[in-house]
Amino acid sequence: MIGSALKLLRDELSTYVISNKRPDDTTIENKDIILHNISLMEGESQGELSNKIVITLVNTEEESTLKNGSHILRTLNGVKYVEPPVFLNLYILISATLGQETDAYELALQRLSLVIQFFQAKKSFTIKNSPFSSIASDTNISQEDKDEVRLNVELYTLTFEQINHLWGSLGGKQVPFAMYKIRLVKIDEKTSIVAPVIEEIENRESQIN
Repeated sequence: MIGSALKLLRDELSTYVISNKRPDDTTIENKDIILHNISLMEGESQGELSNKIVITLVNTEEESTLKNGSHILRTLNGVKYVEPPVFLNLYILISATLGQETDAYELALQRLSLVIQFFQAKKSFTIKNSPFSSIASDTNISQEDKDEVRLNVELYTLTFEQINHLWGSLGGKQVPFAMYKIRLVKIDEKTSIVAPVIEEIENRESQIN
């Protein structure tokens, strides 16, 4: 579901950016808003990541307030013992990388502004309110999982020390970026142990007497 959640955001963001880009910004298309590891920017993938809007997952965090769910699910045939789902918060880095244009930095800032505008106007995402996402037609995802997709996106502000550490750990030169926190991505393995309904209780103590 992590990949599906990020694909949903990418598809919606791509449509917005392309629809609202500067008229003279002819160097970016839908395919240029990508999910990729920005740390590869200084390596062999530099050409592949140049002049793009790159979405990178940099951290995952369990939502502690939803950690202690029930292990018992009651059914008509008894009860099922299941592990409660894990709810994750995802931290994504959205980077506007530079191209070869003379105003490349200005273009990157303008694209980053569009990213921030998009998430300012739309903070909650589901399959139903995301018409441009390809996830709705993905047959590899069950309808139940699609119905449960609910992502809440908020801008996450880093300190200068955290920014320095982040880009240092990524091993690349800093480009215009914004960090976002996505709540809540549900991870649920559909396995369980079935136990029958208890229909009779035997009192061994009364039998001994």
